[in-house]
Amino acid sequence: MTPVAVVIPAFNEEDRIGATVRAAATLPGVDEVIVVDDGSRDGTGDAARDAGASVIRHPRNRGKAAAMTTGGRRVFQENAGRLALFLDADLGGTAAEAGPLITPVADGEADMTIAAFTERVKRGGHGFVVRLSAAGIRRATGWTPLQPLNGQRCLSRKAFGGALPLARGFGAETAMSIDLARKGLRIREVEVPLAHRATGSDWRSQLHRLRQFADVAWALAWRL
Repeated sequence: MTPVAVVIPAFNEEDRIGATVRAAATLPGVDEVIVVDDGSRDGTGDAARDAGASVIRHPRNRGKAAAMTTGGRRVFQENAGRLALFLDADLGGTAAEAGPLITPVADGEADMTIAAFTERVKRGGHGFVVRLSAAGIRRATGWTPLQPLNGQRCLSRKAFGGALPLARGFGAETAMSIDLARKGLRIREVEVPLAHRATGSDWRSQLHRLRQFADVAWALAWRL
């Protein structure tokens, strides 16, 4: 069985990171769960370590793309034959359902898989950012992904290397899809019953959406 390392970028996720780590560790082929604590101000790192994860800490918050890069490089530096499965920190126990993302890459049928959350657990919110990302990917590649911002992705070493350098912040996934598609790598979307914490409508949630929008727009500006 192809070994798999799970990479979880995390920022202030003390409440959910432990459950996510424990669930991810049960996935087939997983030999390590790596949490990149991206400058959290709470107990994210300690909670992840207590749950059995290897923890890499950024002393300050550098953004999701930087955390993904740190974790991905660790995966392939330690074992070039491993796969990297990127999962978000707030999946909780549903992370145990991410196995179908691994199989096509492990079997050599895809270079990268992207999760498409099934309808009953589909995440709501930030539709304007999703539309921006989807339209940009379609314009750049002719392909329209179902859930272009989904961060649950399994990559081979070739795919991870082909995606570097990752676009900043929340633009990483959009840019990754464009860059790999343009290089002719095989991308497959896979339906999985995963679920995030629901995004709210308070000012912090709105600020998060604006940051997402800015990062996606910046990534597209360099690719269209």
